[in-house]
Amino acid sequence: MLGRIVEVTEERRHLSLHRGFLLVESTVPPRAEVGRVPLDDLAAVIANGHGLSYSHNLLVALGERGVPFVLCGSNHLPVAVLAALDGHHLQAKRFDAQLAASLPIRKRLWADIVRSKLAQQAATLSAVGAASAPLKALVAQVRSGDPANLEAQGARRYWGLLMGDGFRRDQTAGGANSLLNYGYTVLRACTARAVTAAGLHPTPALHHANEGNAMRLVDDLMEPFRPTVDLCVWRLVQQGRTEVTADTKRELVAALFDELPTESGATPVMVCAQRLATSLAQVYLGERKKLDLPAAKGPLRPHAESAD
Repeated sequence: MLGRIVEVTEERRHLSLHRGFLLVESTVPPRAEVGRVPLDDLAAVIANGHGLSYSHNLLVALGERGVPFVLCGSNHLPVAVLAALDGHHLQAKRFDAQLAASLPIRKRLWADIVRSKLAQQAATLSAVGAASAPLKALVAQVRSGDPANLEAQGARRYWGLLMGDGFRRDQTAGGANSLLNYGYTVLRACTARAVTAAGLHPTPALHHANEGNAMRLVDDLMEPFRPTVDLCVWRLVQQGRTEVTADTKRELVAALFDELPTESGATPVMVCAQRLATSLAQVYLGERKKLDLPAAKGPLRPHAESAD
């Protein structure tokens, strides 16, 4: 069963643990319960409101279950992600293999991820009726480590084709950019959970190298799934819905339940992220050669399931 993604956006709420449930209470007198969710049903918790407070016992219980707790800023970007330190019974062995991975292996794997991202971007362009050939042409040109930085070249072409020539990806801007920020926040949280559940450490990366980023591997592995969020944002913009609201948040979360084609059949994005992280651990251990990446056909059934 796919886990539920719970976001708390209302002001003056207290989150606590109560008999195996995440309990949300209003702190405005008279104090009252506003909702509860079984901890075992959770995939992620996103704290995106002012005046929130949390109990230590709740954060410990979430950590024990590998459920990431995401703290968001005013622009809907994550400020911090609390993730489990112990996510797999062979974690120490997988950590060792991760740290011992050679540079040629990491460069080869990064090239595979870049090819997958470019192919997914091309599929998204096809889905909206835009020219996809410029992105498809780049896929075959990607070499080990992506020395020509075709990922960035693809991004420059992609955003203009998808959102129009006047669009610029800016994490501090509003409108479509704020929708993208929120969608990527949820995707990042789910990928972080997949990484820790696979027994990998979220920091030692294949490519990302920002010294201030403790989630570099997470940012590597979420790349092929960003176009699913992009497609959802495009649809919202076409409908004139460019603000981050309760309704648009629900649709952005639901995008992670869209199904992508894989070798084992149609698979939700969240499960694809889990399989990708697990396959990376197996590559590090020498148990397989290739990453488990989605096929280049884009979402099969948009918004297959709703989410909280």
